[in-house]
Amino acid sequence: MPVIIEFMEGSMAAILEELESQALRLSLKERGELIHRLIVSLDGKTEEPPETIAQAWDDEIARRVANMEAGRTQWIPADKVMARLRTRINAVKTAASQP
Repeated sequence: MPVIIEFMEGSMAAILEELESQALRLSLKERGELIHRLIVSLDGKTEEPPETIAQAWDDEIARRVANMEAGRTQWIPADKVMARLRTRINAVKTAASQP
């Protein structure tokens, strides 16, 4: 069985390379649409119509802006956020590489 698995993994890598090659030939607008479709496919079907979801995001953005303007939000400099993210990513990579 390992031979079949290796063959399948090799085939999948070739398919992914071909997909990437084709996707990179698309215009920026087309790539953006493809990315959007792929991300939506990860989330699965929603019960709410797109307009309801868009309105919920608009409401959330308005709430966050109001909190920022009222001083109820703690601001963290981007360099600190990025450093924290790098630390987390490195920790996950290290944990994943250990048996």
